[in-house]
Parts: sequence; C-alpha cells; structure tokens
Amino acid sequence: MMFWTKTATFGLLLASAASAFTVTHTSPTFRSRALSATEDKDAVVSEETEKIVETFNLEAYISSHIPALEEAMLAAVKSTVPQTDNICKSMEYSLMAGGKRIRPMLAIAACEMFGGSATEAMPTAVALEMIHTMSLIHDDLPMMDNDDLRRGKPTNHIVFGEQVAILAGDALLSISFETVAKKTPKSVAAKKVLDVIGRMGTAVGQIGLAGGQVMDLECEAKDDVTLEDLTWIHTHKTATLLQVAICSGAIIGGATEEEVKSLETFALDIGLAFQIADDILDVTASTEDLGKTAAKDLDSDKTTYPKILGLEESKVEAQRLIDDAKALMKPFGDRAIPLLAMADFIVDRKN
Repeated sequence: MMFWTKTATFGLLLASAASAFTVTHTSPTFRSRALSATEDKDAVVSEETEKIVETFNLEAYISSHIPALEEAMLAAVKSTVPQTDNICKSMEYSLMAGGKRIRPMLAIAACEMFGGSATEAMPTAVALEMIHTMSLIHDDLPMMDNDDLRRGKPTNHIVFGEQVAILAGDALLSISFETVAKKTPKSVAAKKVLDVIGRMGTAVGQIGLAGGQVMDLECEAKDDVTLEDLTWIHTHKTATLLQVAICSGAIIGGATEEEVKSLETFALDIGLAFQIADDILDVTASTEDLGKTAAKDLDSDKTTYPKILGLEESKVEAQRLIDDAKALMKPFGDRAIPLLAMADFIVDRKN
C-alpha cells in the first residue's frame, strides 16, 4: 500500500484547511408520517434497486474490507519506543475491541461509489474509527457516563485507570489527523486531503461532537428539553461524524460539490436514525446483546427519543429518516447499493 509521506507540516495543513471546506448542518424537520403515494413514486429508489439492496450481502462486503482496515488501525497505534508501551496498549485495547466499524465502512463505500479505491480511503477510514473510539473512551469515564462495560469488555479506564484512558483518547484524536495528512496516497489531490482534515476538525469541535456532548450533559434530568434540543444534540454529537465519513469518502473518490451536498443530507438523516436506533435499543435490548450496560440512559435520566416521542413513534421516525435518506440516492442508481444497505442496517441492527 503506497502512502503519501511527503506532506507539508501538519500544522500548515490544519491552518490551510479552513478555506478548503464547508460542512453543512441542516436541521431536519420531524414529521411522523409515511411518504405519500406521490412522493413514493417520484422520490424513492427504484423497485429494482431496492430488490438488489435486499439481497446485497452487506456482511460479506464489510468482511472483505475488515482485514486491511484493522491491519492499518493496529499499525497506527503500535508502540515504537518502550516509554509509550502503556499508552499504546490502552489505545489498542479500545480501538481493536471490535464494533460495527460503520464509520470507516461508510467512508470506503462512498469513495468506491465515485470510482475511488478502498486504499485511497483507508487512512480516512482509520482516522474516523480513531475519533469514534476516543469518544467512547471519554464517554465511559466516571465524570461522563460512568460506564464499566463497552463492547462486552471492561471499559478503558477500568483496565488502565482514568488518567491513562483520558490521555489515550487524546492521543487517538491527535493521530487521526496525522494519519490522514501523512498516509493518504499521492493519487488523492492535496486539496481533497485538506478538505477531509477540515471536516474532521469541525466534526469534533464545539459545533460537533464536543458541543453536542456538552449540551447532552446539560440536558440530563431536565423536564423541559424539547425535540429541537435533542435534534441539535445528536445532529452534532452523533450525525456529524457519520456525515464526515460519507462526504470525506466521496470527496476522495472524486464526487462533485453538488454530489457532496446531496450526500450531506443523506448522511445527516441516517446519522439521526442511528441515534434513534441506539436510544430504542437502550430500552429494548439486554446488556448481553448490547455489549454495554442496558437502560443506562434511563438510569441517568438522559433525554432520548423514546422519552420525548415514545417508543413506537421513535421507531416510525427512525424509519422515516432512512426512507428520506434513501430517496436522495436515487440519482446514483446501483452505485449506491452498499450505502443503501448500510442505511437499512442502521435501523435493523440488534446492538
């Protein structure tokens, strides 16, 4: 695998990125209804494509990419000097603990949809999983969600201590940017790499994951939290990183600006559907099935979609978001089948 190693300094890349990207945050309007017959005829993907999606072997598709993905992930956190052995073990423990790998797979599928290769998207895919893993390590800390189980294993701070867990998360976040800057193949234009780095930065900042997490904490145990508040939280805490995954993959693969904008809306819809599915599973699935403590949101008195909408209405809303998202993919035809299959998986999954 050839990687782009002759980059400008990382600091220069970040400084230059500001003018190279735009991330769209379009707050969706919630409406609890099915698509009308007219909308169904004009908007949804074709019946032929839908049949292909239903028979598409998503598990085999993901499995075909997992070995290369996890090889690259493991290499990225390998200790090179004895002094870093402990923090690298902590990083590896959570990064390689399993999981659905949704974000990296969305990036790879989007890249391939526009003619790019998995090799070109791989550094970004690895970086996205690093960012996601960082968020899980920090979410589980006693001062945050205070959880001791993640993916069926003791959480990072239980094994390595709070101090090392915090620093391992910080390190994963830092090297995620380094991975994209230094490892993306030369076949990908530098301007595209800058765009990806800029989008990643936005996704984890105050208007992204960090800001969404803060508002989530502020809304705990409150009775006056609105659906608009909840949508803001999860647009930024959850959906934005999925949006960056899909759009970054598309950019690397050669998508036009108009195509990327269309994918931003698709990704936002499936990102919110992902969170609704998580909230539903928190109250319907067991700890064994989830690999983490069940009913944790309920015990913490968090604001969730079932709490505001009710369980059945939440299921309807999740499906509506997926249906709306899939309708946006009609122009891409069969090229979008892996992304469409992943959209279905988001609401059908059991953990």
